Amino acid sequence: MSKHLPILLIASLIGGSILAIAPASAQALKTAKLCDDEYAAQKPALKAAKETKKQFVSTCRTLPVGTATPVGGVAAAPAPSAPAPTRPAATTPYAGTVKTAGACDAEYKANKGELKDAKEKKKDFIAACRALPPGTLTPVGTAAIPAPPAPAAPPTTERTAPQAPAPTPAPAAPTQRAQPAPAPSGANQFPAEPGAKARCPGATVVWVNTKSRIYHFAGTKNYGNTKDGAYMCETDATAEGDRASKTEKHP
Repeated sequence: MSKHLPILLIASLIGGSILAIAPASAQALKTAKLCDDEYAAQKPALKAAKETKKQFVSTCRTLPVGTATPVGGVAAAPAPSAPAPTRPAATTPYAGTVKTAGACDAEYKANKGELKDAKEKKKDFIAACRALPPGTLTPVGTAAIPAPPAPAAPPTTERTAPQAPAPTPAPAAPTQRAQPAPAPSGANQFPAEPGAKARCPGATVVWVNTKSRIYHFAGTKNYGNTKDGAYMCETDATAEGDRASKTEKHP
């Protein structure tokens, strides 16, 4: 028993030393294969943000496994030991308050047909888009097409004060009339679809964008959804000079 005691002590010392000097496993970074798969999954968004595969993969390889690689930046991430990777500022300031150039460019492409009908230039649309917060849709036809002139208001006549004081007490100050809700002002224009259908039973009812003078058919995304517009019979709309959207098919 005493002969084996020194051997057991030496083995215990060697095992303890090995455990003491074993380094802690470093946090694993993403592999090239993981970054390639992540690039393929986010390819449409990266294309809209004009970020190359080389930039995306370079940033991805600096991040720990299990973290998502941001889209729209450049390949410059901090060391993995930092709490969260940071990326250099993009050329256009973006602090979560306005849309990025990439997002506005993608929105322009999605609405290209409608913008072509409204004769709105890309630079005007992008300028309006960049001033809006993320998550809001940029209105179409707000920059290039001027609003049609509003009908002239009838002349108002001011009442002249009586020359002599009235025997009755002075009337109370007139109260200001409540302004009615905006409603279509043109002839044969209706704020609701049933009104137009009642005017032309069985005929085609369209939604006229009174600002761009373009009308849309039922079932399309712009039918009843533009900021300024009214329901009309198609025959009335064409008679007033309105035209159908070139990107929509007549029902």
